[in-house]
Amino acid sequence: MQVLIVNTGSSSVKLSVLGEGGEQLGNSTLELRDGTVTAEQLQGALEELPRVDAVGHRVVHGGEDFRAPVLLDEHVLDRIREVAVLAPLHVPKALAGIEAARKVLPDTPQVACFDTAFHATLPPEAYTYAIPKGWRERHGLRRYGFHGLSHSYATRRAAEMAGGPVGRLVVAHLGAGASLSAVRDGRCLDTTMGFTPTEGLVMATRSGDVDPGLVLWLLQYGGMAPDEVAGGLDRGGGLYGLTGDSDMREVMGRVGGDDPAARLGLGVYLHRLRAKIAAMAAALNGLDTLVFTGGVGEHPPPVRAGAAEGLAFLGVAVDTAANERAHTDTDITAAGANVRTLVITAREDLEIDGEVRRTLEG
Repeated sequence: MQVLIVNTGSSSVKLSVLGEGGEQLGNSTLELRDGTVTAEQLQGALEELPRVDAVGHRVVHGGEDFRAPVLLDEHVLDRIREVAVLAPLHVPKALAGIEAARKVLPDTPQVACFDTAFHATLPPEAYTYAIPKGWRERHGLRRYGFHGLSHSYATRRAAEMAGGPVGRLVVAHLGAGASLSAVRDGRCLDTTMGFTPTEGLVMATRSGDVDPGLVLWLLQYGGMAPDEVAGGLDRGGGLYGLTGDSDMREVMGRVGGDDPAARLGLGVYLHRLRAKIAAMAAALNGLDTLVFTGGVGEHPPPVRAGAAEGLAFLGVAVDTAANERAHTDTDITAAGANVRTLVITAREDLEIDGEVRRTLEG
């Protein structure tokens, strides 16, 4: 079976066709037009790609209903449309991709795979906000978590690399968006993103945690409109807000040049990262394995080293040489360290591929 992976982002749709064993047989990228991908675009791309037997769609938000991948039909699509209000910037674009694929491939089975599903095992004390009960029940206000497909893949890959159970595991998915998960026995017990992907770590352009009172002050006394505040938190914050650069590579280069704003930006980024990893370890009552994945997690060695330096009290230490040369899936644990530290290449496409095959095979 050959599976088409449809990964709809904020400005483009990444397509890839995977064969048995996860071999990539072809790929393509389509730019969104007015926030959507058209059937005509998809048809043109498929003419250049290998045969497709099934389709897997990444959907950022599944709400409380979708806790596992699901075969798409009209009933499921209606439920996803209802969930779209929880992620109005993401789910409608994924729906456009689904509708285009169903039009172009009407007789091909298609499966929706949800980023929130991996975090569906969060216990109530981890997902409940301390806000009025009526608000929570009326609007479904709770912590959902995101990047679940990446966290799920990294969890399985860590066990493969370790040759067995990894114990109490923290996965650090660090990319343009960034989040952590606390995992034990394959079950997610805590995560850093919440009702939206803005909560948690400092990211490329997202602020991460801020005092909600600060947001209210800007609205009430700062003379700012809701859209302006939202834009600042999601697109003007994070590394960009701190340094003027959203790309960690650029920030690291400026740190080397002793740029004060870049040094502050990296310092804030690492401070929040270390604090949140420690919080995830607390949710697990300790730490046995730490995984770095995502574009930032996989590449700049100083980010991993900087995080480890502040986590020595948990038993984290990385081997300098191994950390510097880490490229693909690599163990960078220092000799004598109590916590195994791994660098794992993010493969959401492989996770979607596996979910599609397991769903269709029952």
